[in-house]
Amino acid sequence: MELTDQYKISLSKDERIALNKDGLLETSKEGRRLVHQITDKGIAWCAGDLMDGEAPSRIGPLARVHALVLSRLARFAYQRGALAEAIQSGDLEELIRQVYLELGDGYQDWVRLAKIRPRLGGADRDEVDETLLRMVKAGTTHLVPDSNRKVLTEDDHAAAIRVGGEDKHLMAIEES
Repeated sequence: MELTDQYKISLSKDERIALNKDGLLETSKEGRRLVHQITDKGIAWCAGDLMDGEAPSRIGPLARVHALVLSRLARFAYQRGALAEAIQSGDLEELIRQVYLELGDGYQDWVRLAKIRPRLGGADRDEVDETLLRMVKAGTTHLVPDSNRKVLTEDDHAAAIRVGGEDKHLMAIEES
């Protein structure tokens, strides 16, 4: 859904199979949804194409300048070791919302942070915590402790965020 809705990219079954076969993409099935994860090889391919790829021949002069500037920026980021991170990164809040919706039964459903954190692409814990707190302050996200402490696993304890002297294990997002 995100590829189509956000990026206007339609990935056919044959294209997906080819990308998986070439090792550029890994696809898993979660429920009825297909979840795609770019591989290290896929990131390397993207980096190479960004730095050295040719702009399409049928674009206008402004788009050609944009392609040239993007190529230079990609080389600059690559030389500083930041290109792979830039390719992988997106808006963390958006990623948290997406993962929340994939794991839950829609908005206002309580989802365990222990299920959300592992699916954030290795995002820094402090950055995730800051983003969660910012989302709470905005008023549309809620964090609560699990009242049944007996069911908490080691993963639940590790994933909890401490707010006001209390560990919060569950998250719900209101529809905005």
